[in-house]
Amino acid sequence: MKKLLLLMALCFVMLKISAQGTNEAKIRQQIETAASNMKSMQCDFVQTKYLRMLNDKMVSTGKMYYQQSDKLRWEYTSPYSYAFVLNGSKVLISKGSRNDVINVNQSKFFKEIACIMMNSVVGKALNDKRDFKVSLSTTTSEYIATLYPQQKQMQQMFQKIILHFNKQKAMVAKVELIEKRGDHTVIEMKNVKVNSPINAKIFTVN
Repeated sequence: MKKLLLLMALCFVMLKISAQGTNEAKIRQQIETAASNMKSMQCDFVQTKYLRMLNDKMVSTGKMYYQQSDKLRWEYTSPYSYAFVLNGSKVLISKGSRNDVINVNQSKFFKEIACIMMNSVVGKALNDKRDFKVSLSTTTSEYIATLYPQQKQMQQMFQKIILHFNKQKAMVAKVELIEKRGDHTVIEMKNVKVNSPINAKIFTVN
């Protein structure tokens, strides 16, 4: 379960980026400024996990919702039902008919997960030297940010995380999570809506 939650945290990096030609410091500052203006966001996602040992892949789909500054719902809808809801200091993990509520202030692990998620959303992930070493590059159609985990627990699981930014829309379109053992996961964002109303019930934790 910890690996799944870390994966959710690391892939939840919906950030905006600046125009081509600026230096890294300016790009980072513009990401943080633009992301801070994002009051809410929702999208569909397709997650494909490639298994090196089995030469196979597993495809899952779901929905993500974010409300500034401390509400998040990451929900798998197919081929199984699983939801992770963060609302302030509480986390709800829902799997089938079972619901577990956790106070993040009483769990170092979940507090770290919450911190990574929120830092990503508000644009601090690329400036967070404690959690990641970041390399930025560009192609004709993308900005690419490669994040190298600096914390021991994440280093044991992930070699690097690659964020692909669509220049035209100025938002993350794809995330790659490269695991230490050779497996890798690709998450593609679809139908992204920014600053559209979200029903408060989406973030209910009880």
